[in-house]
Amino acid sequence: MPSDWMTWLGPAEWQAVRLSVRVSLWATLASLPLGILTAYALARWNFWGKQLLNGFVHLPLILPPVVTGYLLLLTFGRRGVVGQALDQWFGIVLSFRWTGAALAAAIMAFPLMVRAIRLAIEAVDPKLEAAASTLGASRLWVFATITLPLILPGVIAGAILAFAKAMGEFGATITFVSNIPGQTQTVPSAIYALLQVPGGEGAASRLVIVAVALAMAALLLSEFVARRVARRVAGS
Repeated sequence: MPSDWMTWLGPAEWQAVRLSVRVSLWATLASLPLGILTAYALARWNFWGKQLLNGFVHLPLILPPVVTGYLLLLTFGRRGVVGQALDQWFGIVLSFRWTGAALAAAIMAFPLMVRAIRLAIEAVDPKLEAAASTLGASRLWVFATITLPLILPGVIAGAILAFAKAMGEFGATITFVSNIPGQTQTVPSAIYALLQVPGGEGAASRLVIVAVALAMAALLLSEFVARRVARRVAGS
């Protein structure tokens, strides 16, 4: 029943869900161009420091999330090296704002996005790109007309995985932007806050169900797209 579904979550819970979706969408869309560029560089280019870049990209998977959040606070906080410059020159403040939550979610989800796109790029036969280059096409044109259409399902799969990871991000987010209802309180933060107060278990359980449902839907969609990639590459 639609009315029952709408009232199943309280206003504060809907607020956390909406903020999580907003943060995850911005984290995914804003980091996608850099994710494609990084994945292409790791898959196709040979340069000094390639392994260092690969390690740096995957560092958020290894570091404790609270460490990543603390490093973000030191860098992008109002007194941080980058954050102070952003505040003085552009009036942009990231710490304790939803935009900071999007930044934290983007960094934590970036390795999954890059990995999925890199696998898609490595599955493309380099001879196709080389053949286009011999006809006089520039690297950018070859990428736009040959590589990108072939890796598009992989890009979509990477974006979906990043969105799912961003929806579940907690440690770095709460360290960098705290847990402010209506501003930085995403679903994981709301679950944590509800479990700290007596009687909050019911609302926390409902948000857990929402988080699991969204994560499963994203994983199933990602798996569906990945299979399409495999069939497409096998048939090319």
